Amino acid sequence: MAKRKIIKIDEEKCNGCSLCIPNCPEGALQIIDEKVRLVSDLFCDGLGACIGHCPEGAITVEEREAEEYDEKKVMENIVKQGKNVIRAHLNHLKEHDQAEYLKEAVDYLKERKIEVPREEESPPLEHKCPPAGKHGHPAFAPCPGSKVMDFSGEGKPRPGKSDTLGAASQLRQWPVQITLVPPIAPYLKGADLLIAADCVPFAYADFHPHLLKGKVLLIGCPKLDDADSYKEKLTQIMKINDLKSITCAHMEVPCCFGLVDIVKSAISASGKEIPFSEVTLSVKGEELK
Repeated sequence: MAKRKIIKIDEEKCNGCSLCIPNCPEGALQIIDEKVRLVSDLFCDGLGACIGHCPEGAITVEEREAEEYDEKKVMENIVKQGKNVIRAHLNHLKEHDQAEYLKEAVDYLKERKIEVPREEESPPLEHKCPPAGKHGHPAFAPCPGSKVMDFSGEGKPRPGKSDTLGAASQLRQWPVQITLVPPIAPYLKGADLLIAADCVPFAYADFHPHLLKGKVLLIGCPKLDDADSYKEKLTQIMKINDLKSITCAHMEVPCCFGLVDIVKSAISASGKEIPFSEVTLSVKGEELK
């Protein structure tokens, strides 16, 4: 056995919700005795795709003596689960720059005359926008979709499409995705920050007048994106800018509470005391107390 990175599960924190399992196509995790267990070192690549999907923060990565990860054994398990799982696994390897494992996986499929998802047969395009950054997530880069724009000084609110309702957008800046916002964006200085889960604006009819008005918006998904990259970005933003307050808005579903943990961890890591409030919404769009 060699020393390598592999996931570690805190049984006391784990509540057996199983949200991490669909995000481990390698098949390394199972629910046993109402807790998530790592069933074999052979199947765990140590990249931690499951971490951001644990609402309890029960999964971490540690370095210890473990059996070597075996891509061929993983592929034996994955092909049984169908094309979508194959695609998810290959994308997982590509996003984490695991070229050697990716080649082994594709070779395994070709040797057995199993269809390789088309996007995996071509090398990644160098002109993708934005390019991959740390953790395989997009890094902020100059591209039309991530150009920094500040709307707050334009005077009266811009009218919405429905004049009869008097609707007006309260968005003050662009971009809004956590990954794309540069920590030095001018609109962050002295801002009242609203950090919202992706689903919140769709569920909450009064999002603009009741939550967003007067605030700078950052959005993200704690279930689908990298929690560590979010924490790093938010910590930077909090250290650089003298934020007046932070409001975290999320849905009532378990995975969405992970955003609160990310924001609180970032506040702690920044070393600053920033007024914090939390808003929880039901899946029907009602604000919960």
